[in-house]
Amino acid sequence: MQTLEVLKTLITYPTITPKECGIYEFIKAFLPDFEVLELNKNNVKNLFLYKQFQGEGERRDLCFGGHIDVVPPGDGWEAFVPVVRGEYLYGRGAQDMKGGVAAFLCAIKEFCESKTHSFNGILSILLTSDEEGEAIYGSKHTLQSLKEKNLLPHFAIVAEPTSVNTFGDMIKIGRRGSINGVLKIQGKQGHVAYPNKCINPVEIIAPILSKIAGYNLDSGNDSFEPSKIVITDIRGGLEVVNVTPDDLRIMFNVRNSTQTSLEDLKQYLQDLLKHIPHTLELKQSSKPFLTNPNNSLVAKVVQSLQTTLQITPTLSTSGGTSDARYFAEYGVDVVECGVCNDRIHAINERVKISEVENLKNVFVSLLKEF
Repeated sequence: MQTLEVLKTLITYPTITPKECGIYEFIKAFLPDFEVLELNKNNVKNLFLYKQFQGEGERRDLCFGGHIDVVPPGDGWEAFVPVVRGEYLYGRGAQDMKGGVAAFLCAIKEFCESKTHSFNGILSILLTSDEEGEAIYGSKHTLQSLKEKNLLPHFAIVAEPTSVNTFGDMIKIGRRGSINGVLKIQGKQGHVAYPNKCINPVEIIAPILSKIAGYNLDSGNDSFEPSKIVITDIRGGLEVVNVTPDDLRIMFNVRNSTQTSLEDLKQYLQDLLKHIPHTLELKQSSKPFLTNPNNSLVAKVVQSLQTTLQITPTLSTSGGTSDARYFAEYGVDVVECGVCNDRIHAINERVKISEVENLKNVFVSLLKEF
């Protein structure tokens, strides 16, 4: 079955998070020689397929990671009816990320049927139905279970859509983390005609607001931009002109690099606000990670792109987050490589058919040289 036909089939399953809709039965049947682990939790279905190869050299276990769940389709199109128009295939998940899943499924099948490799180790696939949602009971839960079963891979490739203008121009070797914060400045409500009887939280925070809004907690480096405090909302008061606020709430986010932790942010704000009555809530929704640019996995992915497409990708840490962070938390060297992402989460999501086929060829090349 060609890569395009596999992708069409995957799109027909309406796998809106956390629904699995039977798609795993198709995938298991597509690779019947692989051992199966179904590691489900709290209505999230996770699939781990693996096969042991006896080859030459040092054992190197490699896992292809991804998600089969998609965001809701929105109105105005038949999102789960794949349609080919010109050089594109339309359908929800075409780019994010059933295109990547179809590519590595077909690459693995082609690789397993070939007789010209010396792969030594466990080749595996990790899929979850909970990446677009809370992402608590998906890859994170599965990797913990694999650790307990001594099945954690050494290396992983997550086939998220990472390319920008043309397929292969960018791969991700890391991601920033995300810290959400709520800062509440305490005051005392009162009549504006008697400011001496009020404690206005706006006046309290005003002299130091520039040390919060847009403040860089580090200087960044070759891999990451500075970890900046970005205020997303400020509110307080009764929306009238003659009463001062009782308190002022500031909501913010920090996309932090590996140079700055939640504790660093907490300490900075506590030092800054030590003479100001306040409360502070911080929550790390995802942790940053960075795979060494000189890592052998990075080199082999770059080599496969150069060999297959004569293109050298940019090594990036840009964008939001992905399940690659969970692989990194377990000490797995991880790289993200996939198709362009210009239509992800949008109505009329589409993928260029040639990109999916090229991604499959890159993965085949990688496996043969791994």
